[in-house]
Parts: sequence; C-alpha cells; structure tokens
Amino acid sequence: MSTTTHTNHLTKTGERTHAIHAGLPRPTAGEPALPGPVFAAHYRVPGEPTASPYTYGRDGNPTWTLLEAALGELELPGEAVETILFSSGMAACSGVLFSQLGAGEAVVLPDDGYHGLSLLAERLAAFGVEVRRAPTAGDAQRELLDGARLLWIESPSNPGLDVCDIRRLTEAAHAAGALVAVDNSLATPLGQRPLELGADFSVSSGSKQLTGHADLLLGHVSCRSPELAAAVRTWRKAAGAIPGPMEAWLGHRSLATLVPRLTQQSANALALAEFLAGRPEVTGVRHPGLPDDPAHELARTQMRRFGCVVSFELPDRAHAERFLAALRRVEEATSFGGVRSTAERRARWGGDAVSEGFIRFSAGAEDTADLLADVHQALDTATTGARP
Repeated sequence: MSTTTHTNHLTKTGERTHAIHAGLPRPTAGEPALPGPVFAAHYRVPGEPTASPYTYGRDGNPTWTLLEAALGELELPGEAVETILFSSGMAACSGVLFSQLGAGEAVVLPDDGYHGLSLLAERLAAFGVEVRRAPTAGDAQRELLDGARLLWIESPSNPGLDVCDIRRLTEAAHAAGALVAVDNSLATPLGQRPLELGADFSVSSGSKQLTGHADLLLGHVSCRSPELAAAVRTWRKAAGAIPGPMEAWLGHRSLATLVPRLTQQSANALALAEFLAGRPEVTGVRHPGLPDDPAHELARTQMRRFGCVVSFELPDRAHAERFLAALRRVEEATSFGGVRSTAERRARWGGDAVSEGFIRFSAGAEDTADLLADVHQALDTATTGARP
C-alpha cells in the first residue's frame, strides 16, 4: 500500500508558485506536468506484495499520491507531513473521529460547528463514546477537556464565524492528554495552518475553496505522526471512503488557481461585509476580517486570510427570501468556496441555531463592483417588497 509522507521542496518560492507546482512529479520528457488519472481496481503484483507500491484500488492510487503530496506541502511547508485523501469532507471527519475514539472514551466537539458533525456525534454516542459540546467563542471547549481523548475544533465556525484560540486550546488539550483535530475547511491551508499551531490533525473538505468550482466532492486529513496517519488510513480502507481518480486529478488541477481564487474571494467577502454593515435592515454582520468583528483581533493572530464567507441577518424569513430571489448573479445554493457567489437562508435546513432571516453568503471571484451592485439592488428590492 502506498503512503504519502512528503516534505515540501518549494518553501523558498512565492505562495502562488508554491500552489501551482505542489505535488507535481519531476519533469520528464514527453510527459504532461500533471499525469492523467489512473483508473485501476487492481495492479499487477508478482511475488510478494510488499515489493509493489500499489496493490489494490482501495489501498492506494498514483493519482491520489500526487494530490496527497501537494496538500501536505500546503498544510505545513518545510516539514514531513502525511496526508490521506477521502471521498468527501464528511468522510475525512469520520476517518479521524472513528479511527481515534472507542467505547468509554470522550470527545469534545463544538456545539456551533458544521451541522453534519451532529450526525457523527449521534453515531459516536451510539458506539459508547461520551460526547461533550461547548461553543467555539471564548475557548469554551477548554473547560471540558478533563479525561477527553480528542478535542475537535472548528475555527472559524460554520455558519456563525466565531473563532477560538487554536494554539491555546491545543496546548490545554495536550496537557490533559487529548489529541486535537481542526476542521480547517473555511480557512484552507493558505488561510490558516492548524499543524503549525500545534494540532495533531488538520481536516478539510476539498469540495469547497480548495477545488473551488463546486463540481467535486473530496476531503483530506493531514498530520505529522505516521502512527496517527496509519490509523486514519486503515479506517479509510475498511470503510471504503476513497476518492475516484478523476476527482483526485481534477482536485490537483484546481490547486494551480487556488491563490488567485482565494485572494479575490477574500477581498470580495471583506468588501461585502463592509457594505452590509452600513445597511439599516441588516444586522449581525460577521466576517473575521472586519476590524470591529468580535473575532477579528484573535483571527488576525492565527489567520493569513479571513475566508470567503460572510454571515448576516435580515428582519425575517420573508425578507430573506425576497432578497435571495432578487439576486441576479448570486446563486441560491448551499456549500461555499466556489468561484461563483452563492447565498442561502441557512435556517431552511434545520440543525443550526440561527434565526429565520440568517443568511450565509459565500463570496465568489467576480469583480467586486459587480457583486456589490447585485447585492445592493437585491437588498433594495427586498426592502421595498417589489417583485424581482
């Protein structure tokens, strides 16, 4: 079985160059820079299987290996990192939680994180794991660490965009004998590096900003420890939570545009948040990049980019629905991180403690003026009650 332990060789290059070249094999005459996807359920394995880097399609794939190397380089430049690729972000979360926790052990989760985490919490509890939950803000999870096996952090939280002190919580968790995993989907490795802040696992959904075109489901887990990585990799094999080679290849291809996408999306999100803060009918605007956001001072100490998501509230459900219907260039859709802006009334799904008028807005890579103009006219339309 092939494993991916990779030390970045591009640490002295610029960030854009780094992302473009991450994980690529050495140049070979007559070969493409990024080899095409390898489709194989099995590989030729004469003699002892230990002599072959690949044996069976559920264990490893050369296309995964390249993307895993690239993601490891982005997660922690200059150090050896093991990365395990998954079929989705939820599969990656499951890979950490179910490989590290057993009956009688305790896990500390955020109670304001991604709503899919609650589904996993139910399964953990059914398997005899004690689930403890506390808010992200104020490092409240710190009070629940005694006797815990694992601390799960989501910062910024989704959809409320609260931030916690990852380094402080990690130090407290390690002192209590607990491992630490950070869901870094909102920030990406180019916005925040959990492993650099001391976490044992950095977990991300590759369906969001990392691939950026809203057409793939992927996820990954990165960690320094070969032992921890081996346990996660074994869980992936047992559960069969593997990505397809085409998805892995498309994901790797997408990394080449990661920096310009993130740069424009982050700029759009901040401009949008600043604009929304000036609208009388809009309340509760949250974005870690806003200087007066409750999370800003802490976020600026551990984040290099503040992300593409803005949350805010409109007066009620009807007002929010009028706003969404009036948008012309923004898609009403769930998820976040795509090059096309999306927005949704988050309460429609249930599971999040948000008001009926709460909007999660994912800023895309459009021209800032065009995006703001669309939001402006939609807000005006929703306020007057006119039909779009």
